[in-house]
Amino acid sequence: MKKADFKSFLQGVPKAELHLHLEAVISLAGVKKLYKNKFGTEMPADEQKALFSYNDLNGFIQSFLKIQGFYSSVKDFNLVFDELEKYLVKNGIVYAEVFFAPSAFLKMGFKYEDMVEIFHKKISKIREKRGIIIKMLMDVSRTFGCENAMNNYNILKSCPCEDIIGIGLGGAESKGPAKEFEPVFTQAHKDGFRAVAHAGEDVGPESIWDAINFLHSERIGHGLTAMQDEKLMDELATTKLPVEICITSNTFTKKVITKASEHPVADYFKRGIVVTINTDDPVFFKTTLLDEFFICHKDLKMSMADIKKMIEYSFTASFMQESDKKAFLKKVDEAWKNCKE
Repeated sequence: MKKADFKSFLQGVPKAELHLHLEAVISLAGVKKLYKNKFGTEMPADEQKALFSYNDLNGFIQSFLKIQGFYSSVKDFNLVFDELEKYLVKNGIVYAEVFFAPSAFLKMGFKYEDMVEIFHKKISKIREKRGIIIKMLMDVSRTFGCENAMNNYNILKSCPCEDIIGIGLGGAESKGPAKEFEPVFTQAHKDGFRAVAHAGEDVGPESIWDAINFLHSERIGHGLTAMQDEKLMDELATTKLPVEICITSNTFTKKVITKASEHPVADYFKRGIVVTINTDDPVFFKTTLLDEFFICHKDLKMSMADIKKMIEYSFTASFMQESDKKAFLKKVDEAWKNCKE
C-alpha cells in the first residue's frame, strides 16, 4: 500500500499510544514561543539546530531538559496540551498513556498541585471535545537518583489525581540501573499504582531483566536489547509482558541500531511477544504514530494483518478497564472492514 493511502486508512482506525512523553509533542513553533516568553527574544537559529542534533540517548536527554528550562510558569502546560490534542487527533489516537517528568519543573519552583490542576482541566476538555481518553504516568526519573525518584513518588501520592495512574522509570539508563529504584516501585505496587520502566534502550538485556525481577514492571519501554538474549526473548513471549516499541527513536539514539530496517520488532512479533508501536518523542525524532506503523509495513515487511494485531495489542496492553478495551477492539474491527491491502 502506498504511504498516502496507508496513512489515510490508518488515521481512521482507533489506536492507543502507550509510550509518549508530554513535553515531546510540542512543535518547534511552540518551543520558539516558550523561548521568547522566557527570554524576551527570538530563539537563535543555531540554538534551534543544536536542540534537535544529538548522537546518543544522553545527548537527547540533555536537549529534553534544556527545552524544559524554557518554561516560564505552569501556564505553559496549556500550550503543551493543545499540541498534544492536535497530535492525537492527527494520528487517530483515541487513548493515550502519557509520561510527564516533573523533576526539572519542581527544581524551577513550579508547584506540583498547580501542574496537576492544569493537567486535569486540559485532559477533561480534550475528552469532552474529542472523546479521547488520556491517562498519565509520572516519570520518577533515574537521571537524578533514587532519592529524587522517591520524592517524586511521594508527591504523586500526596496529591492524588484520577488522571495520573502510575509511575514510569525513564532517563539516562546507563547512569541509573533499574534495580537501584526497587524501593520506589515496591511502594508504588503496594499502593496500587501502575508501574512501567524504560529498559534495554541503550543498555544490554540485563537492564530488562532487572526491570522484570526488581521492579516488576508491567510493561517494558523499548526493550530493544532483548534480541541479544534468547532466554529473555523466550521469557517475554511466554509471559506476554508487553514491550513498548519506538522504532525511529531507537534509530536516532544509535546505540543498538542505526536504521529502521535493522529493528527487531518484526522478529519479536513473530515469536509471540506482545509489541505495541509508539513514537516516544515525536517532535524530537520527527515522526508520528502513522509514520511508525508505515515503517513496520514498508521497511520491515509486516502485513496489514500484523499491523491490526499490533493496534489491538495497544489496547490490550494498556491500563484501561477491560470493558473499555472490548469496546475499542470492536471499533477497530469495524474500521478494518475498509482495509484494502
